[in-house]
Amino acid sequence: MSSPIPTPSQKPSSGIPPHLDRWELPPGWRWGDDGVFTPHRHAMQVIDAFGRPLALVTAPDPAHESWLFAEARHLAHRNHPNIPTTYHYWRRYRESRRGPGYLRRWVAGETVGARLRRIGTETVPYVLRVLRAAGSALAYLHDTGTTHGAVSPDNIYTTPAGRLYLLGWQWAVPREEIPASVRPDGQWVPMPPELVSGPWCPTPASDQWQLGAVCFAILTGELPPLVDLPPLRWVRPECPASVADLIDRALAPEPGDRFFNLPAMLRQIERISGTGTPLVVGVDQSSGEYRAVSEEDRLRWATGDDYEVLASLGAGQFGSVWRVRDLSLEREVALKMLHPAFARNEDAVARFRREARLAAQLKHPAIVPIFSWDSKGDVSWYTMEVQEEGSVADLVARQGPRTLAEIAPQVDSVLDGLSLAHANGIIHRDIKPENILIDRYRRWRLSDFGIANALGDDKASASGTPAFAAPEQLLGEKQGVGADLFAVAGIVIFALTGALPFGGGDARTILAQQLAGRIDLSQFPPELGDWLHRALEPEPDRRFLDAASMRREWRDLTRDLTRELARQERRATRWARWWRSIRRFFTRPR
Repeated sequence: MSSPIPTPSQKPSSGIPPHLDRWELPPGWRWGDDGVFTPHRHAMQVIDAFGRPLALVTAPDPAHESWLFAEARHLAHRNHPNIPTTYHYWRRYRESRRGPGYLRRWVAGETVGARLRRIGTETVPYVLRVLRAAGSALAYLHDTGTTHGAVSPDNIYTTPAGRLYLLGWQWAVPREEIPASVRPDGQWVPMPPELVSGPWCPTPASDQWQLGAVCFAILTGELPPLVDLPPLRWVRPECPASVADLIDRALAPEPGDRFFNLPAMLRQIERISGTGTPLVVGVDQSSGEYRAVSEEDRLRWATGDDYEVLASLGAGQFGSVWRVRDLSLEREVALKMLHPAFARNEDAVARFRREARLAAQLKHPAIVPIFSWDSKGDVSWYTMEVQEEGSVADLVARQGPRTLAEIAPQVDSVLDGLSLAHANGIIHRDIKPENILIDRYRRWRLSDFGIANALGDDKASASGTPAFAAPEQLLGEKQGVGADLFAVAGIVIFALTGALPFGGGDARTILAQQLAGRIDLSQFPPELGDWLHRALEPEPDRRFLDAASMRREWRDLTRDLTRELARQERRATRWARWWRSIRRFFTRPR
């Protein structure tokens, strides 16, 4: 029988864990909000003096110090886009209050396993992207004479911006540098038949089997059984035969029956996927006309000479968003392609181009910059800076409601960006969690300026939900800056609670609640409740005069509230540390 995707091997941590109690970061650095325990390791987010989020990787067990150093040393010599960059190792010194531990890039997002547990099985194009990314990293390792040994759904991270990273590097060191009694736990890491009963001595062939097991799980929701493994198409009939045969071969019980090496497997992927999807039709030989059967196929046909398509980042009412590599400038950007219904309307495309030109002139840290606009045939697109950590919607979906201290400076910056846009005569009209993106410095940034207006749909948000639209938008009335301010207040409620400001339902139900002022703000401090109540007034004239005045009041109220919350947190932290020291004193060996 197959095994379901196991419970995650990663456990989120809150606060500073006990083994980091005595650490003192360099001047100008601070602890971040996130941390995670993985087998024999802990990764804690720290913010350096440049404002970059980094991962501080440590070993909770002091006996693993030499193993941790070996991991850092080997990882520091890796140079591959799907392997996180390592920056520094802190040794333990008597005069220093930090170490041992090393710094690497902080990887935002979730593991492939967490994604499967959250949304279920994935598509064939997604499997091919995992195969390319993880397979490329593993092939790079094998070329250096190293194996990974613990490829699993929870050791492959997928970021909101579509990039994949291979983690679990504590296992990718020479076997003699790992404590003799330690090996990956088969509860979380799928083990090929040759490693189940014998010693754990990973090989390139076992890495290939584990990668195949991850792909099997992505398509079926279960890890492959070790005996009586059924052909993949028996459990996922719609999977193309060429893809199923590739995964079946990687999962062959005998290592000699698998691909000779991972480069051979990657070459087979390119042969069967062609332009990036096994469902491409291409050119119709009878008519000589190009026929596309997928969004990715359309995009590759139109942009193939200029961009390499890397991953899908999502889709909305107006278009789909892709992570692509600009081949001329050799950088990765986000590309938004309009849906055919809009791209074939010359008037809509002309209006969109005018709005995009205006939005591209807005220079502000809280506004995603637009780089270029172009079209080919019935495909129109524009490119913008890629935002590594996805959107506010992604953040809340992954990690739940946020704290006021975390969002206060972000909302302040967004309101400042809106003030600049409004001063230039540009109203967003479609502010929602999906349109507030987050860069690698965790800054919130507005995207898609003017698209709803340019494409003639300014009544509701592009996701099809009116949850963040002001009453005048839902009524089809004239809209001013107040519509954007109303939406920002809704974003604040969503970020703090994880709930829509006026609940779900259709536009008519939400409009009735808005006009009646039926919204419960009692869960917020009174000052914040008053601010939200004013911003959510049904009549635009009764809201804030402009984004600048709304920002001033937000800054004043959050400054006082966050100071009080910080005092309470420091008081609680002191008590927690005192209690841990007392407990260690009474439980230490005598």
